[in-house]
Amino acid sequence: MFINKSKYYLIIENIKDIELKNIKIRNKFSIIYRNNKKVDNINALILFRRKCKLKAIKFYVANDYTLAMLLNSDGLYLSSSNKRLKSLSYKKSNFEIIGSAHNYREIYEKLKQGCSYILLSKLFVVDYDKKASYLGIIKFNSLSRISKNLIPLGGIKIKNLNKLRNHFCEGFALLSEIKKKPTKIFSRLF
Repeated sequence: MFINKSKYYLIIENIKDIELKNIKIRNKFSIIYRNNKKVDNINALILFRRKCKLKAIKFYVANDYTLAMLLNSDGLYLSSSNKRLKSLSYKKSNFEIIGSAHNYREIYEKLKQGCSYILLSKLFVVDYDKKASYLGIIKFNSLSRISKNLIPLGGIKIKNLNKLRNHFCEGFALLSEIKKKPTKIFSRLF
């Protein structure tokens, strides 16, 4: 069964995490480069960004405006820990700003920061913390009344991909499933 949403966000921590040849040109995919440890080789990042442009894939950089400008990225990704309102000045540079949130308070903060889309986490149970709370379908849909631009993130796997049909959202975001089973995920999205 195929999932048909208008936006797919793929969060990577290293440019080697994803093979761009698996993504077909459809203007639906966006890659968020979120590397908290060390920055990859700048020349390799520039080459990766060019390949994304050729395949019509949007490219965002997490929490680093100078790197985003250097790579000529499509926008900036603000993590839930980034609470500064300085991002409002980035809107003037034609950057699309997307953010991440975990609850109502953080959703409101991201709306104040000028985020056009907000990745809301955790939708389902995640592997790294089975006891942690998660939203589920009903709570996510009730929070989507606050902002129509919420994108679910967290715990989305191949086995629960069809549950996303019940969510009031334009798309979804993937992090860990990209690393584990990239070819299976891409075959389900087309």
